[in-house]
Amino acid sequence: MSAIVLFDGECNFCDSSVQFILKRDFKEYFYFASLQSDVGQQLLKEYDVPAGMDSLILIEDGTAHVKSSAALRICKHLAGGWKLLYAMLIIPSPIRNALYDFIARNRYKWFGKKDDHCMLPSPDVHRRFL
Repeated sequence: MSAIVLFDGECNFCDSSVQFILKRDFKEYFYFASLQSDVGQQLLKEYDVPAGMDSLILIEDGTAHVKSSAALRICKHLAGGWKLLYAMLIIPSPIRNALYDFIARNRYKWFGKKDDHCMLPSPDVHRRFL
């Protein structure tokens, strides 16, 4: 069984997050697609994700999880102490998402936006990009 992470392909912070996941996903549980890709757009429609959602999205077990819920559910599958962050799901989502939204609103200003080129995955992880 596997899950799909949809990410903003224009965002440097999001690209770094994908790299972070890849380095800690030893079981190769996650596959990836940018929100801007044809695959990403199709998955957004298929899972009825609200229009304009540019959050990190995790598709797992037939459900689309967004924002902090997606990030914490991803942590559950990462190697090391990152799994412990999953326990933060007990915090009500409006509180968790307030911090998530603050970072999301400022991500281009703080981390920049990609130019006309995007990251090309190395051959060993290329197959995990949809």
